[in-house]
Order: sequence, then structure tokens, then C-alpha cells
Amino acid sequence: MNDTQSMDVINQIRSKVDIVDIISEYLPLTQRGKNFFGVCPFHDDTHPSMSVSREKQIYKCFSCGASGNVFNFIMDYEHVSFREALVILANKTGIDIGNVHVKKENNKYEEFYKVYDLALKFFQNNINTAQGRQAKEYLEQRQIDESIIKEFSIGLALSSRDSLLTLLTKKKYSNKLLNELGLTVNNYDNFIDRIIFPLWDANGRVVGFSGRIYHPNSNQNKYVNTKETPIFKKGQTIYNYHRARDYARRDKSIIIMEGFMDVIRAYTIGVKNVVALMGTAMTKEQIQLIKRLSNQVILCFDGDDAGRKATLTNGELLVKAGVKKIKVIALENNEDPDTYIIKNKGEKFKALIENAMNYSDYKINSLKIGINFNSDIEKSNYINQVIKEASMIKDEIRVEILLKNLAKEFDLSYNTLEKRLMEFKSDEEKKQEKIDIPKVEKPKHNKYEKATYEYLYYMLVNEKAIIYYDQENIFFPIEKARFLASEISYYYKKYGRITIADFYTYLQDKKDLLALLNIVLTYDKKEQINQEDIEALAKVIREYNVVQEIKRLKEKMKNVIDPLEKAKIADEIRKLKIGSV
Repeated sequence: MNDTQSMDVINQIRSKVDIVDIISEYLPLTQRGKNFFGVCPFHDDTHPSMSVSREKQIYKCFSCGASGNVFNFIMDYEHVSFREALVILANKTGIDIGNVHVKKENNKYEEFYKVYDLALKFFQNNINTAQGRQAKEYLEQRQIDESIIKEFSIGLALSSRDSLLTLLTKKKYSNKLLNELGLTVNNYDNFIDRIIFPLWDANGRVVGFSGRIYHPNSNQNKYVNTKETPIFKKGQTIYNYHRARDYARRDKSIIIMEGFMDVIRAYTIGVKNVVALMGTAMTKEQIQLIKRLSNQVILCFDGDDAGRKATLTNGELLVKAGVKKIKVIALENNEDPDTYIIKNKGEKFKALIENAMNYSDYKINSLKIGINFNSDIEKSNYINQVIKEASMIKDEIRVEILLKNLAKEFDLSYNTLEKRLMEFKSDEEKKQEKIDIPKVEKPKHNKYEKATYEYLYYMLVNEKAIIYYDQENIFFPIEKARFLASEISYYYKKYGRITIADFYTYLQDKKDLLALLNIVLTYDKKEQINQEDIEALAKVIREYNVVQEIKRLKEKMKNVIDPLEKAKIADEIRKLKIGSV
């Protein structure tokens, strides 16, 4: 199948799905006028700033600028390639894409991924050799069997200081690159005699490793991790995200744990909607990834003091990020999920998931820790904190139960507590009134840039603008605009038509032009565009070229001595000025 045939099939798939229906599967949309609006999933959005057009089959965020067609949405939301997004939509339409040719994206870090893949294969092979017997015995003692070792691609770094280095340098990879990737340090292997856990990005590509000691009584650090690289950022990575994605949507919840072994252990009992953080507190980037999986988050950290603090810290971050349902699995006796599941088996842990408590209840229970109830001051502070927390709860029945329990426990008047509740609510409402929604400063364009972008928009929605562009040889003042106009003209000649949604697909491998297209689409102000509009914009663009030529001639005149030559240049300038009027 040639490129034109492939594009026809791709466009057929796009036209068979409705972007409003597809995006509605991921997030709620509300119709306002002819467009639909929802909270943008591509930035920290708390107000619906993303518009979805059924007519144009594109989406656009008025805040962060994210935009595109249905393929772009799935690619960005799911963190998948264009090919993978195509497969997802092809499955929905039933259209065969076996012979469809998709241009391969140029990835400047492709070499990085190849090196990590080679390293992974090396580590996986090691654990299945005689040298890996002790590591496998350790994993068996931890009740990690062969199927789990394969599922999570667990491997082994050998005790030699340069075994991986030797392999990769034979493959012509430089010491400098291996040091940059954190596979070697000072030209020796970074991971020596450790069980290796690969780390994946949201697309399921290996971007680093974590090595764990397995020898008893070792005085080394328990874990050694790959350093941060251009493709591995700890604060942007969530362990097991790519596997948990489908299970989280199926189960309508995502469980967040602390460590790799907790996640792996949960898998052994069939709990697969589970991920682990790469640190104790979630970053904004991690929260955005989590929110794309589910709006119900279950926190399951260790049962010690550090785990309780991590639960409260992350719970507050999720509340501020607007996550609607937050629950907590509260383990006791300082246990972590790994040891709890081994000790109590799967059914008991699954029961904890089913009965996970609301985060607000967990927080209120935690407020009691360390309080001296013989002190009136501490007792009063505690009661005020509980009431303040209750003021955030939307369920009026739960709030009433909380206040009645407080009144009974501390022999206080219910009316007194209710009055305090209303004071907290009033304070919160005042805070909400003061919150200013940040206005995104859009770049300012001069009249020539505006005319350029507006004309390009006309070319996308009115074939007359393309025909006039070709006939008049319009020369845009911005280089990238000239490239984009050329692509629009070429596309129209090749396919005999142009739609914005399909043109997005055509530009998939041209990131710079896609970015410019997003700017151009902010100029979609006119419903009806006629020939007079097209010619008026062309006149402004020509004016720019005249102005630039006049500037050039004036500079040239400064260096001319001959009066006759000067007069000739002056006449050229005069004619240009007359012609531009």
C-alpha cells in the first residue's frame, strides 16, 4: 500500500469516529453552543478550558494551547505513538490497517532506547545462567516465581565490574554515552552484583534501571538507580504505569504504592491496577498522569510513621489537584503491602481494597496521633482541626455524624460545633472568591503576522484562498509560514480537498509545522469567508514585502556616492510607495 492509499485509509478511520464521542470516553464534556467543553487533561486545569468541535473534528485548549484531531488526543492522553493510536481507533471501526504505511517519527533519543533495550536483554540473560542461581533463589524466597520474573523483566547485573561495559562497547557505543545514560560510572558498570528492575516510561519503553542487593548482611545501599537523563526524570515517571493503564480504567480506580516489590506482590494475587511512585511525594507531572487513569485514587503506603506522613502528604496534593475520590488502605504494625500480602494472602488484601476508607476519615483519625487530651488547648486545637476538615466534606449526613460524635466524645453542644463549622465554611467561600484564574499571556503578533496566520487559516477552510495563494505567488513574511502554506497547497493538489482534522494527520511527522498550525487555529474568527477577505489579507502581506524592500533600498542608498545612482534608487522607492497605496 503506497502513501496515498495509506493516508486514505487513515482518513477513513478518522472520519468513521466522532471526536466528541471518543474524548467523552476519557473525560466528561458539556455542550455549550455548537462546541463541547471539558477540563483539559494536558495541564493543571481546574476550569473547563478545552473546546471540542464536532463540526471540525478537532479539540483545542484555550489555556495551554494543546490541540489536534482524534489521533493527537489519544497519542497525548495515552502516551502512545501515532501507530498505536491508529490501532486503537481501527479496532473501534473494524477497518483493517495491516498494510497501512505510517511514517516513522524521528526521535533524537532513539539511540538511548536501543542501548537500554540491549542492557535489559543482557540482564535478563544473566539471571538465567549459572551465575544467576543465587539471585533466583533469593527471589524464590521472596515468593517471586518464574512467571513474575518474566512479566516484570527482572534481571541480574554480574559481579564483574565491566561486563555490561564490555558488551556495549563491542556494539560500538561510546563510554561517554554509557556514562551519560547512567549504565556506567567512571567507565565501570554502575550496577554490579544486583538484581535489576527495569524502569519504564508511560509508553512502556525502558528508560532506566534500579538495582537491588540480594546477598545477606551486605553493607551496601539497598538500591542503586539510574541517574536522571533526558529520557528519565524521576518526578515524571511512575512504575508500572503502562501495565496498570487498562486495568485502572476497567476497575475504575488506581492504587498507588511506594515500592517496586509492593506492585509486583500485588500482581501475584491478581491486583493489577497498581503503580508505585519514584519518590515519597507526587509531583504535578505524576498527578497529571494519575488523573488520566482514574478519578478514584487509593493510597496504600507502609504502615509506619513515614508511610502515614506520605499518605497525608499525597492525599493533600491529590485534593488540591481536584481528584474527586481519594481512599486509603491503612496498614498496621509497620507492615508494607509486600509483607502484608505474603503474611495474610490475597483475599484479605482484596478485602482491604473493597473497604478502603475515605481520605477525609483517614485524615481525621490521624489528627488524634500525638494529642494530649488532658490539655484543653490541644483538645481545642484538635476539635477545630476536625471541624475544619468536616467543612470540606460535601456529604451533609457524614458531616452531621462527625459533629454528633465530637459532641458526644467531648461533652459539647452540637450547636456550638455547628456554628464553628459555618464559620469555617464562610472563610473557605471567601478564599474561593479571591482566587483569580490565571490568564495565559498569548504572544502578541504585529499586523503582518496576524495577516499571515489569518490567511493560513483561510487556506485550511476555503479552497479559494489556496487557489489565490498559488495564482498570486504570495510570499509570507515568516519562513515557517511559507513551509506550512506550501504543505497546504501540496495537500490540496494531491487529495483534491482539505479538512483540518485530516491535515493534522498529514503533518504528524512535522512537529514544527504542527506547532504553527496550533497558532493558526487561534484565528478561526469568521464563519463565512469571501474573496474580498482573502484579497484584503493578501494586500497586507504584500505591504510587508514592500516595506522590507523599501528598508533595503534606503540602506543601499546610504552607501551610494553617485548622485544619479541615488536618484535612481529614490525613484524605485517612490514607485514602491505609490504601488502600495
